[in-house]
Amino acid sequence: MKDIITLGIESSCDETSVAVVKNGREVLSNIINSQIKIHEKFGGVVPEIASRNHVEAISSVTKQAMLDAKIEYEDIDNIACTYGPGLVGALLVGVSYAKGLSYALNKPLTPVNHIEGHIAANYITHKDLEPPFLCLVISGGHTHLVHIKDYYNFEILGKTRDDAIGEAFDKVARVIGLGYPGGPKIDKLAKEGSENIELPKTHIDGLDFSFSGIKTAIINLHHKNPDINKADLCASFEKYVTDVLLDNTLRAAEQIKTNKIALAGGVSANSYIRQKFIDLEKQGYKIYYPEPVLCTDNAAMIAASGYYRYLANDTADLTLNAIPNLKIN
Repeated sequence: MKDIITLGIESSCDETSVAVVKNGREVLSNIINSQIKIHEKFGGVVPEIASRNHVEAISSVTKQAMLDAKIEYEDIDNIACTYGPGLVGALLVGVSYAKGLSYALNKPLTPVNHIEGHIAANYITHKDLEPPFLCLVISGGHTHLVHIKDYYNFEILGKTRDDAIGEAFDKVARVIGLGYPGGPKIDKLAKEGSENIELPKTHIDGLDFSFSGIKTAIINLHHKNPDINKADLCASFEKYVTDVLLDNTLRAAEQIKTNKIALAGGVSANSYIRQKFIDLEKQGYKIYYPEPVLCTDNAAMIAASGYYRYLANDTADLTLNAIPNLKIN
């Protein structure tokens, strides 16, 4: 069978990324131009600034991805791009660039859902992983429990009813003075603390999540006692959200009768959360998670997902548009 070379493009938020992936699993290049330093002073991503920086970076990032992959444009079989969900201006930069390449090179254009891309990152790290399995997608914008029935057939079993978990991390970090991005900073400081602060439990029926309550509780604690130990607060917050994730994930795994659980999304790089899931292997579960560089937004995961969409002939024409509120499946 002929090797399929996919060029992936990701620009849904504040990373401009282009990657070249062979057969959906072998990364030939994965260039990521991060805007974190640019947005740090604002305490979060500014959509207009993100869009401008995507425009400035995308051509050079693409050229570097091609150079690192050591291929020519005629070697590309498929062009995959994120078309949602995300910031509409940022998405449009990647979609427009992908459409231009598709037209100029006369290559198929494959639209990829950003969330499905995060799930597909596991196929790169774990060459033996195949559906069906359960995936917990935890990122700045999403908290989903997804039954992966096939490479392009998904069922959402549970999702957040308010804040995404990554959003909760960022807001807590901002309130206690850690700055942006909050996730890595909380992860680091929590290692110095103890899980000794009691936090209120939010009870949700079914497999949905809610993180607004825990966020508000920590904000109130900090306002009432500004001198509260921040390391302890971070450690207790991590334990709380991890307990919720574990509980819902295990109930979902029992519901669909699987022992294969994958993690995906930027928050899956959190060392505490990851270790607690790895500990489930002692109970007979098989735990999968991407390497850290594939947890955050990147184009290799988009190319991996795009490869399976391409095999299913799920391609688009040049009327493809960005859909900022795109749903999975």
